[in-house]
Amino acid sequence: MIDSDLAKLYGATTKRLNEQVKRNLKRFPDDFMFRITKDELDKIILNFDHLKNLKFSSSLPFVFTEHGAVMLASILNNDRAIEINIQIVRVFTKIRHLLSDNTELRFEIEKIKNKVQNHDKNIELVFQYLDELIHKTEKVIPRKKIGFKISGKK
Repeated sequence: MIDSDLAKLYGATTKRLNEQVKRNLKRFPDDFMFRITKDELDKIILNFDHLKNLKFSSSLPFVFTEHGAVMLASILNNDRAIEINIQIVRVFTKIRHLLSDNTELRFEIEKIKNKVQNHDKNIELVFQYLDELIHKTEKVIPRKKIGFKISGKK
């Protein structure tokens, strides 16, 4: 996000936001924040109407990644930024709990899946034994019955 958009979001002026960023540059590595080039600024202005004011700006704006936006909330000292920072922490905590719940659920599903796979193997083995028994009974040659015979009946 562009610095002016984040300033509005956090209830600060763009000037104040940029002052705090410059005072805390160690908190903003390249993957948190960078400055766009003049060509990039021109393309952005063409695509986003609400940024037309940047056309007349004397300096190039900072652009922040999601990590930079979170860091900004922690360095700005106004009520809105503090409120947003608290909400961010709460959301991360909730996400962590959801992920841990999903991990436990996934573990249980894996256990059930392993049991089902074992049952499938056992069922296949039972059918294999049944097939072998059927083939053995088909191959058996009938024998003459032996034993006591009642006369008159053959």
